[in-house]
Amino acid sequence: MSDNRTRKIGFNTFRHWKAIMLYHETEDPLVKEFLGHRDLNTTLLYMQHGKKLFKTGSDEFTVEAVRIPEEIQGLLEVGFEYVCQKDSLLFFRKRK
Repeated sequence: MSDNRTRKIGFNTFRHWKAIMLYHETEDPLVKEFLGHRDLNTTLLYMQHGKKLFKTGSDEFTVEAVRIPEEIQGLLEVGFEYVCQKDSLLFFRKRK
């Protein structure tokens, strides 16, 4: 590696890498607390980079829509992740 490229590596490069790795390990959006961000939208950039970097599996999902807490708990216990809420339904997905 040339000296010129090495000189471009700064504190922020390591900070960004640590944030991406931390999100990859925990998948917790509260990485924003580690970074000191006030706005979650700023932290979303790290999440997007991490998802691209560590992309595994296909882009196909099994999707479930539920209403009651017992169904929600059941889906979370088998690895589904919350996506959004529309009307009175909560939507969850899991990679195939």
